[in-house]
Amino acid sequence: MDANEASLVAISKVPANAGHSLHKGTPREAFIRGFLEQHLPADVAIGTGEIIDATSKPGEQRNQFDIVIYRKNYPKLDFGGGVSGFLIESVIATIEVKSTLTEADLAQAISAARNAKALAPNVTSAFHSGYIPPKVLNYVVAYDGPAYIKTIYGWLNKIHDEIGVTNLDIPPGARLTTPSQSVDGIFVLNKGFLYFDNVPFGFATDEWRSANPSARWIFADTSSGNLLLLFLMLQTATANLSAKWLNPVPYLASFTVAGVNFG
Repeated sequence: MDANEASLVAISKVPANAGHSLHKGTPREAFIRGFLEQHLPADVAIGTGEIIDATSKPGEQRNQFDIVIYRKNYPKLDFGGGVSGFLIESVIATIEVKSTLTEADLAQAISAARNAKALAPNVTSAFHSGYIPPKVLNYVVAYDGPAYIKTIYGWLNKIHDEIGVTNLDIPPGARLTTPSQSVDGIFVLNKGFLYFDNVPFGFATDEWRSANPSARWIFADTSSGNLLLLFLMLQTATANLSAKWLNPVPYLASFTVAGVNFG
């Protein structure tokens, strides 16, 4: 994984010679997608586009996500040009890919994450086994950024104050069932990571949490292990057994047909 991380960073230097920001960013998204498609389980797929729920309306303003990781056994809407509309019921995680992470980029990613987490899934469930994320997971992956992850942590708190993200407490005994109301993790390749401490594994211990009950985020400056940590989080979120299926009825609330006859 460290070799893959170094390879992604090295390859990203090629499109960095382009003269337009769009041309710099699009190849990087393809590299990340290529890595994910080669390493994630076969029952999930990778796409680009919007996420909807049963209350979404055609044509309304929505966030577009660089990468959407979704389960294949759910329908999706094809908008053309490789862009799709994904039902929230199918989405496991999103990833925003940035060439160089800035405070403005992070603010946009946090806003998009809040919107995604506000969508309401409608499923019929029979049983599940293993870790099930409490909400859709929202990650940011950057090829470059500030010299220290603590700078990103400072941005995070500032943005939360500005847009009113206040409900980030993790109640005792409910760590795995408490969703982040913001992004779930930020990974700057070859530089470090930051993540919300509601995952089944990680670097914090129960003893540390007891001694620091108000702590919510774990971060570190590290030149390696970032891609591995992201992969482990995605693998954990997808490696579960869940017998559930889409309840389409809420999506059909406005579907009517005139002149129906019964015989």
